[in-house]
Order: sequence, then structure tokens, then C-alpha cells
Amino acid sequence: MANSPVTLRVLTHSSFDLPKEQLAAFEKEAGVKLQIVKAGDAGEMTNKLILTRARPIADVVYGIDNTLLPRALAAGVIEPYTGPASQRMSSATLDAGLVPVDYGFVALNIDKAWFAKSGLALPTSLDDLTKPAYAKLLVVQNPATSSPGMAFLQATVAGLGEEKAFDWWKALRANGVKVVKGWTEAYYTEFTRNGGTRPIVVSYATSPAAEVFYSKEKITESPTANLFLKGGVFRQVEGVALVKGGRPAAREAAGQFIEFLRSAPVQQSLQTTMWMYPAEVGAPRVDLIKRYAVEPSTYDNPASAEAAGKSKAWLQRWTKTVLK
Repeated sequence: MANSPVTLRVLTHSSFDLPKEQLAAFEKEAGVKLQIVKAGDAGEMTNKLILTRARPIADVVYGIDNTLLPRALAAGVIEPYTGPASQRMSSATLDAGLVPVDYGFVALNIDKAWFAKSGLALPTSLDDLTKPAYAKLLVVQNPATSSPGMAFLQATVAGLGEEKAFDWWKALRANGVKVVKGWTEAYYTEFTRNGGTRPIVVSYATSPAAEVFYSKEKITESPTANLFLKGGVFRQVEGVALVKGGRPAAREAAGQFIEFLRSAPVQQSLQTTMWMYPAEVGAPRVDLIKRYAVEPSTYDNPASAEAAGKSKAWLQRWTKTVLK
């Protein structure tokens, strides 16, 4: 059939979410048909990309972050994009190959009502969480199965130093930390805000803003707050890239999609759909993010080369320390 639109296969994690009308406008403008394949969390998505590299299942991939990029680069599954979006400055950077789209912070969130009612002071350091007063109050995600879990583990190592970090995790285990598979279970099942028993949860710096956005009643104050503690804040950067071995017929469309993700309308809407900060320099913040999701002034990320070389060993040590 003459002039039938190219199908563009886009591999993403399950949190990818943009307004339908925005995606439809892109299809019309670029003359393409989007086939969005959601492949679980970012870790599962990256694994899928690596396992299918002989016969790639996508032409472009969005959602590989700075914790997963070393694996993607080592496996040779992405190809550098050199169009305009890759040349512009970004508010958050990634290593060669990925164009940054957005960034966010993994951090501790607290249930304000629980702390007000209990009279317990908010912890002022990670060490506080190992004290008897804070026993059985924290829920974290397993870094083997969760990207915020891995981000939080890396923050503890970078912020406290490796030995002190694992001593801390050992003390945390003794103090009754709860470990669950992923963010959804931690936040919506275990967190006291949602009927659980844990008033402290590993989540995101934008979560208090999301609480206001999704509240059934009209509220002007978030029921949750961030705790930005030394060793407990990680900056996550997500990017988009061409898939190595993607179909030549879809290469131009893949480049157009990369540019689309860095366009002003997308950089605005992702703030209240994917709850991330925009990577485009000068992209305006929506009011909700400005009011309820102030960025932390500092964070603790290991150097990317160190994370690439040691994260597997950190994971094994964490499993032995916390679970076995």
C-alpha cells in the first residue's frame, strides 16, 4: 500500500505514561504508527533488550536509567543518537548513547499524620533508623527486583562508605526493616498512608506532589513529606536511545521520537504523568511540582564506573546481609 505509515516499535518500562492526544499528534506529524511495548520495570525491560539483541524487538528504547546504563552499554544493545536533542545541554546527564529525558530522586517518604499522632521525632540521619524507637517502621524494596531499591542501596554505599553502609544494613535488619519486591507493594500495601504498618518508605521526591494530585478531596497540603538524609538520596536519570539492530526503515522515525520526548509539551506533561523532572534546560516546572516536590540540595550517587564494576557485588553482599 502506498504511503502506509511506518510502524515504530518503542520499548518502555511499565511506568511510561503520556497523554493519548500527545502520542496521537506525534503519529500524525511524523507519519508513523506507534507500537508501544511495556516490558515490566526498568530492570526487566533492560534484560529483555539484552536477551533479544540477536533479533531486536524494538527500534527505540525509553527508560534505561543511570543504574542500568552500564549493563546496556556492556551488552552493546544501544546505538548513539547524534540528532539535535543529543547536542543540547541537559539538566541531568547520561553517558554516551542515551539522550536524557527526565530525572528524579529516590528518597525516604514519611506519613505526616502517623508521626504527628505518635509524637516520635522525625529521624535526622540514617543511623536513627537503627535505634529501638524506630524499630519496624521502615519498608524498603529489594534491589535485586526493584530500581528504587537498587538506587537506595547505591545511595547508602556512596553516602556512608561501603563498610559503614553494610554495617548500617545489618543493624537495620536487626531493627526489623521490611523488604518487599517492588515500589507498588511498599507504597500501596506496607506504607501506613495506605493502611499498612510502616510510616517510612523508600519512594520518590515527587511522591508528595502526586499525593496532592490524586487526592479525592481538594487538599492544599500533602499528607506525606520527603526525608532527605545523608546516604538516603539517589538521583535517577532516565534516557531514550536507538536500539542496535533496529529496522533501517524505522530509523528516521526513531530519531523523531527521541526529539519528541525532549519537546516542550512532553517535558511539561511528564511531570504529572511519570512524576519526574524535565531534562530539557529551561523547561518550566508545573505549579504542583514547584510547590510539593522541591529538589534535594544534595544526593549520593556512586561514580558511574564504580557502580558498573561493583553493583553486582554490592547486591550479593546486601542479600547476604539483609535476607539470609
